[in-house]
Amino acid sequence: MLIVVDTNVFVGACLGMGASSTVIGNCIRGLHIPLMGTALISEYEEVLARSAPFSKSRLSSNERHELLDIFLAACRWTPIYYGWRPNLPDEADNHLIELAIAGNASRVVSRNLRDLRRAELLFPHILAVTPEHFLKESTP
Repeated sequence: MLIVVDTNVFVGACLGMGASSTVIGNCIRGLHIPLMGTALISEYEEVLARSAPFSKSRLSSNERHELLDIFLAACRWTPIYYGWRPNLPDEADNHLIELAIAGNASRVVSRNLRDLRRAELLFPHILAVTPEHFLKESTP
């Protein structure tokens, strides 16, 4: 299944949060194909550069960056040629939906469902789901 993994899920995996860790692990094992684009990789790198979100992480900065490299190796690079601008409440989240459209993903896995589900421009074939919900629906 093609999916978009929001930055907050990757951060959750770095913090050892069960469902987030499992989603990232499943992507690394090839069970799902995460899409990656310019805006999303920039966001991942920007968040990983902060120290505050990782104060309780068991992973060092080097280990977090190594995990990102491993995760990126499992990702499908997806250029966005046309910006749909779904007009989400948080402008910074629009790129997630645009990436899903460009790569034909059916799910955006995120902990920020409140904003992702309030788009003005709707794409019914793309669902925003939590890591827990995603694991329930994708496990045979």
